[in-house]
Amino acid sequence: MFKKSFWISLVASLLLASPAWADSVMQVYKSASCGCCKDWVTHIEEAGFEVEAHDLSDVNSKKQELGLPYQLASCHTAVIDGYVIEGHVPASDIKRLLSERPEITGLAVPRMPHGSPGMETGRQDPYEVVSFDLEKQQLEVWSKYNQ
Repeated sequence: MFKKSFWISLVASLLLASPAWADSVMQVYKSASCGCCKDWVTHIEEAGFEVEAHDLSDVNSKKQELGLPYQLASCHTAVIDGYVIEGHVPASDIKRLLSERPEITGLAVPRMPHGSPGMETGRQDPYEVVSFDLEKQQLEVWSKYNQ
């Protein structure tokens, strides 16, 4: 029979364990002059992600290099653990992605909807986070907000 101290130790270690994404550094590619990109980076950092932000004069070149379809484009692009994150994707969706690890290319919030992280303007537009798979040429709704 296990001692009480063993169970307390086990529960404590499970509660204190870092999530799988905690050691990953998110690479964010953005324009130096974009305020909403800076606000999104702050949202991501406040959620516990480590971020390396790269200010580019031509963010679209990075999007093309990653194969991002034009219809999914927003103002900034990020990469973490092999996944592409496009636009104002909430940190909770990125955490879910890194926890579930589906076989997709990444997540996107096309355009710049009001009410998404980094776009807190007081207006709350409905928007969707979509998962995309460049290999299978598939898009699916990952989550919905402000519906």
